[in-house]
Amino acid sequence: MKYYVLLYYLVPDYITRRATYRHEHLRLAQEAHERGELILGGAFSDPADRALLVFRVPDPSAVEEFVRKDPYIINALVTRWEVRPWTVVIGSTDAVGKSI
Repeated sequence: MKYYVLLYYLVPDYITRRATYRHEHLRLAQEAHERGELILGGAFSDPADRALLVFRVPDPSAVEEFVRKDPYIINALVTRWEVRPWTVVIGSTDAVGKSI
């Protein structure tokens, strides 16, 4: 399994507009988390201009599938997004805490 970071660039009024889509977005994220794909996720604050989601999956296709289904993408709360491979050098590699 490899780590991938999904970076969202958010619209200026993201905080106001997200309310309509937040429940569905969080449901999608929770399902990915329960499958063990989405490790961490959240928006930056001050300013809330980007969000970062960390996935642990075999390849980026699972991340791209998440993006295709995300109501934040579908409803244009995200102006741009990118998926980047991420090399973890310190920290746990799984939920039971095995070190690298």
